Amino acid sequence: MLSEKVLSREQIDEAIERLAARLNAELAGREAVFVCVLKGAVYFFTELTSRLTTSVVIDFIQVSSYGATTESSGTVTLVKDLTVDISGKDVYVVEDIVDTGLTLADVIALLGARHPRSVQVVTLLSKPSRRRKEVPLDHVGIEIPDRFVVGFGLDFAEHFRNLPEIWEYVPQEEA
Repeated sequence: MLSEKVLSREQIDEAIERLAARLNAELAGREAVFVCVLKGAVYFFTELTSRLTTSVVIDFIQVSSYGATTESSGTVTLVKDLTVDISGKDVYVVEDIVDTGLTLADVIALLGARHPRSVQVVTLLSKPSRRRKEVPLDHVGIEIPDRFVVGFGLDFAEHFRNLPEIWEYVPQEEA
C-alpha cells in the first residue's frame, strides 16, 4: 500500500532540469548513446532526453533482479539487449534508481565489454545506504533514504509505475 509521498512532480522536474543542463554542457562535440534501463527508467529517460539540446542516439536494455518482492535477488537476468553498436562511443546509462548497485554493476560490465569510449551513469534516485556494490554514479538527481519507492516508472510487481510522483510503498503484511 502507498504510505507517503516522497517526491512531488515538481521536485522530480527540478532534478531532471538540473541533470539536463549539466549534460547539455558536457555533451558538446560528443557522439553519445543514451541507454535506458527498462522498464523503470523509461519515464525519467523520456523526460531527460527530451531536454537535451544535442542529438544523441538512444537505445534500451532490460534486466531483471526484483521479481515480485521489495528486495533485489542479487541475480541479474538480461531480458532485452541493445540494438546499436556502442564501440568507441560515449555511453550514458540512464537508471531510475541505484539501490544495492548489483544490477547496475552487471549492466556496466556488460556494456564495458563492448568497448565504448566511456560509460557514465545518470540516475534519478540514489539510495547509498543500501549499496552492496560500489558503482560510479556520474550524475545523480536526488539522494533518498532507505525506503522502497514506487511511481514515475518505479514499480512493485509491475504496479504503480504510472504515478506522476514518487511514493513510499509498504507491503500489506508490514502496514
